[in-house]
Amino acid sequence: MSDDQARGGHFVQSLERGLAVIRVFSAEHPAMTLSEVARQTGLTRAAARRFLLTLTDLGYVRTDGRLFSLTPRVLDLGYAYVASAGLPEVSQPHLQDLSARVRESVSASVLDGDEVLYVARSAASRIMTVSVTVGTRFPASATSMGRVLLAGRGEEELASYLGRVELPALTRFTVTDPAQLRAELDRVAEQGYALVDQELEEGLRSLAVPVRDGSGEVVAAVNISTHANRTSVDGVVQELLPALRTTAGRIETDLQSVDRR
Repeated sequence: MSDDQARGGHFVQSLERGLAVIRVFSAEHPAMTLSEVARQTGLTRAAARRFLLTLTDLGYVRTDGRLFSLTPRVLDLGYAYVASAGLPEVSQPHLQDLSARVRESVSASVLDGDEVLYVARSAASRIMTVSVTVGTRFPASATSMGRVLLAGRGEEELASYLGRVELPALTRFTVTDPAQLRAELDRVAEQGYALVDQELEEGLRSLAVPVRDGSGEVVAAVNISTHANRTSVDGVVQELLPALRTTAGRIETDLQSVDRR
């Protein structure tokens, strides 16, 4: 059976292609020419041009006449889902309270494809070379929140992820072997937290725990990020994990209260 037959008569192919145009932009390709978009999406130049100009008219894409790039308005597409679940609004005051107490940067994220998407954050200091804000994405495999979120997935979904994901060496400490990553995810699931030591960026150490809904499903993660030279790995766990778990519990309680309204 072909993909078109499996999708059914309701399937709107033009919507699929429009979304493909949006998704083709990334941190590696923030701005592209018409020809590059067409090549990356498999569309004809004429079709790619129509989609890009339509997205420009709608405010999701900007162009200088040669290069096309996304505008911040595309965040509305993902934020609509996150906001409907109440996570940013519910978690923000708890993140601010925790950040003030531990004097470190604290964030909340959800899993979006193979990446973590930051949905709330309270920054105590600038400890990364890149700016991290709401809407920032990182590979789930190399982040503490990503590993917590992946560890909460079912066996079939996790196997599919490990079979397709690329594991680039972001630093000399990054786990790049799928079997090693799987073992780490099993460890995260068993202990209930993830600690990533300088795998995303050298000098950055991050601790994360899951946020669960009323049924026990992992729906988000919260983390604390700190400089690797401030304390040992064991010290991070001993000093920060209890407060982080308390914060996650408070977010869970508030999310369940929102769901019951």
